[in-house]
Amino acid sequence: MKLSESDKDSRRLVPPGLVYLADNITTKQNVLGAAKASKSKWAKDLHFSKDNGTIFFAGCGYQYDSELESLMALLRRMDRSPVGADAAMNFANLQKKIGIDAGAIYRRVTGSEKGEAQPLRDAVKILNRLGIEFGYLGEDEPCCGGPLYYFGLHSRFEKHGRETYNRLKDFGVKRIISIVPSCTNTLRNAIPAVVGTHDIEVKHFTEVVAERIDRLSLRFPREVKVTYHDPCQLTRYLGLSDEPRRILQAIKGIQLVEPVWTKRDFATCCGGGAGFEAVFPELSQILAVNRANELTATGAQIIVTQCPGCIMQLKSGLKESGAAGVEVLDLAQILAMSLEN
Repeated sequence: MKLSESDKDSRRLVPPGLVYLADNITTKQNVLGAAKASKSKWAKDLHFSKDNGTIFFAGCGYQYDSELESLMALLRRMDRSPVGADAAMNFANLQKKIGIDAGAIYRRVTGSEKGEAQPLRDAVKILNRLGIEFGYLGEDEPCCGGPLYYFGLHSRFEKHGRETYNRLKDFGVKRIISIVPSCTNTLRNAIPAVVGTHDIEVKHFTEVVAERIDRLSLRFPREVKVTYHDPCQLTRYLGLSDEPRRILQAIKGIQLVEPVWTKRDFATCCGGGAGFEAVFPELSQILAVNRANELTATGAQIIVTQCPGCIMQLKSGLKESGAAGVEVLDLAQILAMSLEN
């Protein structure tokens, strides 16, 4: 893609980690730069409606969860080394320019080519149980391009946003059920602001479930204390803080325990999002540990959240803090585990 002079100037100011992710979005339609065919592997044995009027939008974060987790772990190790994370990302960008996919090589070496994407599979299961008909674009699902906007690369986002909108319209999409908070906000608010129309209805998975929660019979397999971490975009941009709690409180066997202050709009950030992890890996890890400690202080055995970035951060924070016996699960996983026949 040919860049204007203003774009070239902005790239000089953008950290190399963000340049790497942004170029992946515009060239490969995913933040990792993975091959198109790998996007929909998680759904290979699932059945979707052939009508794309309503679609399930899976998003990069969940579809490449284990690969992104491995990449962030590498960046943190590099950031603590004499080399530094910026040098590593500059090297990855150079390799990409000469046709070498450093990310793919690292994924093969670490054995992280195949992510389980369990939250996606469980979300599909729940939506099916609710009797909702929906399609899935699979390999043709575009990247929403939200990171371009959050990185401050607005001219690139505007172009990508229009392309994404046109692509969705070409497939006949009228309604979207999205599960990644940042994708949901991008599809619901940022892209319509660019194209000047809101003719595609966008709802987060949590909204859809909360509206129909009385149709499900739910009991968790054991008595358990659960706390909830509010993802920044879900709570502050989409205004969804009551819905996940209403869902959790509808599940028999679950006791919801929360911090006194750091919840809902005042929830502490986990240190992930908007590429912060790629620019400041070690600081991001400090924030992850702090948030993990706040949540485990409630006595909870499970931390529930609804963002692939938050899940990655909290798992890393728990590991470094040495918290034993505490799980991090997506709300879709909790719901699937609680379904009664």
